Amino acid sequence: MILSKMRFCMLALFLLCCVSNSYAQTDNLDTLDEVVVTGTMRSVKRSESPVSVEIYTSHFFKKNPTPNLFEALQLVNGVRPQVNCNVCNTGDIHINGMEGPYTMVLIDGMPIVSSLATVYGLMGIPNGMIDRIEVVKGPASSLYGSEAMGGLINIVTKSATSGPKISCDFYSSTWPDANLDLNFTTKIGAKSHLLTGINGYWNDSKRDDNFDGFTDVAIQKRISLFQKLNIPRKQNKQFDMAWRIFNENRWGGEIDWKKEFEGGDSVYGESIQTQRLEFVGNYQLPINLPLKLAVSFNHHKQASFYGTTPYDAVQRIAFGQLLWEKKIKKHALLIGSTFRNTFYDDNTVATQTIKTDSFIENAPSNINMPGIFVQEEYTLSPKFLLLGGFRIDHHPEHKFIYSPRFALKYTTTNKTVIRLNAGTGFRVVNLFTEDHAALTGARTVIIKNELRPEQSNNVNLNVNHTFGLKRDALINVESSLFYSHFQNRIIPDYTTDPTAIIYDNLNGISVNRGLNISAFYQNKRGFSSRIGITYMDVYFIENAVKSRPLLTEKMNGTFTVGYRFARIRTTIDYSGNVVSPMLLPTLGELDPRSKTSPWWSVQHVTFVHTYNKKVSFYFGIKNLWNWTPNKGNPFIIARSNDPFDKQVKFIDGVPQITPDNPSALTFDPTYVFAPNQSRRFLIGLRFSI
Repeated sequence: MILSKMRFCMLALFLLCCVSNSYAQTDNLDTLDEVVVTGTMRSVKRSESPVSVEIYTSHFFKKNPTPNLFEALQLVNGVRPQVNCNVCNTGDIHINGMEGPYTMVLIDGMPIVSSLATVYGLMGIPNGMIDRIEVVKGPASSLYGSEAMGGLINIVTKSATSGPKISCDFYSSTWPDANLDLNFTTKIGAKSHLLTGINGYWNDSKRDDNFDGFTDVAIQKRISLFQKLNIPRKQNKQFDMAWRIFNENRWGGEIDWKKEFEGGDSVYGESIQTQRLEFVGNYQLPINLPLKLAVSFNHHKQASFYGTTPYDAVQRIAFGQLLWEKKIKKHALLIGSTFRNTFYDDNTVATQTIKTDSFIENAPSNINMPGIFVQEEYTLSPKFLLLGGFRIDHHPEHKFIYSPRFALKYTTTNKTVIRLNAGTGFRVVNLFTEDHAALTGARTVIIKNELRPEQSNNVNLNVNHTFGLKRDALINVESSLFYSHFQNRIIPDYTTDPTAIIYDNLNGISVNRGLNISAFYQNKRGFSSRIGITYMDVYFIENAVKSRPLLTEKMNGTFTVGYRFARIRTTIDYSGNVVSPMLLPTLGELDPRSKTSPWWSVQHVTFVHTYNKKVSFYFGIKNLWNWTPNKGNPFIIARSNDPFDKQVKFIDGVPQITPDNPSALTFDPTYVFAPNQSRRFLIGLRFSI
């Protein structure tokens, strides 16, 4: 029934894209040629960039109100937020089927989101501080460092010099939860401007709609304070600073868990306290040379318990970049030098050194990585633009890391833009900061050999065309072919031993290839729609055996459709995603849970009534068809009635079949592929002064 409804909605959306010629909002028309920075580190119009950059404004994310960046990205084609734990709801962001650690997240162009922060930090970035998001799918290592193997997400924050003096966005839902984004600008002195953003999110509802004794969604309480200062200078030279402090307390587990049970083995819970500080600054040097200095710093502290397993970690990253940019006739030259210091310490074996058989010394990681890069764009003709780039980083253990890059842009006479991009990637794995499954305590972690850095070769072909229609309407169609070939890839092995996760470098190759297609229709009379489909063929070959990774679908799609009733000043937005089946981490052949997920879709509808230009009320239904991953499964969390495996019988570490445990299972919360939240209603208010 759900699948038939989903197909009907997708068909209806397709027909609307093809035949409709009236009635839409105009907010996204300008983004087709907006100035972007992410692709080349230069401010250029999107149509002139040799690298394909997708832009999503804050207005786009209002079509489906969410409390943070992680949930907002569910409407971006080829980008899928993946929930990785049924208990604490940690997650990462997949781009074109590649897991979160392969995606670099920037704030105002700086690598502010560290590997430790990818687990919970993305959920702490409020939508209220976002002006727009720039997404680059594909290799970008020659500019942004060796970890940008799968793509980039650059969060461009709101300006301190423009916008309303006060703006507010508040909503509450029937879950219940509540979210507040409050922003205001103040003038400091004669010309300086300060933007202040306050975000608070509160969810204190212990809900167990699937009746497994565990919270469906982790209890979360967080607050974030963001400020951005702009200081005007002579000759319009740039000088701005931004900083943010963030604090979050969350826990998930058995419904009757309390703080007093933390770390014990009587009632299971996962409790995480996160504290974070971020700073970003940009300063153009007061000399005749076009030199700009950019710096960033972040401090991330996590104190947590996963059942009886404590995990306390601190990560600090300091980054500096000096950039020289010069345009000479047909050449645009960019030269930069970078320095990155990464400090990491935790209470796991990752930062321990055994001195003798009985003495273990704590040995925090403190890595300095200097680097240089050069990039040149050469305009061969009005139709052809060529880009070449090369970067060298020095790692204290892996020595020199080389990251070349190539791009070619061709513009046809009918304004079709064709872009070809190729490059390499290199990534040092930080196991305990990137893979939450290694910390749950439900499975034993086995690292077979010393993990070697991953390497990749990537290529991407992008075609973009805009059709101009009558009545000031347009259709923009974009498609991309992508291919990545990996060496030394690390793929967690959940199947060899159902009680363990085995980590090792792949003795073979790994391939990620596929196709993105998206279409966007809009005019100035009330109607807009956007549809995107991504097909992915992801596999690895080891010992002549071809396999698919877990939790990687073959196809996903997104859609939004909006209609504005001008006379009553009301807009309706209908949005959602569609995800094809994926392999799931079950606990052996006797596990009664499905080995693959079904086709699934989570859809939303939002009604916005504009009282005047400064005040809007909105009402929404989240998860309209009430789809949750427990549909069709006997349970989601294995052995939820015995989370510490006290009643499981083991022989040589292998769980045995008993009357109480007929499937020989152990406690395991990693069987998750979609959000657990059921249908809910929300009401909100937006206003600006």
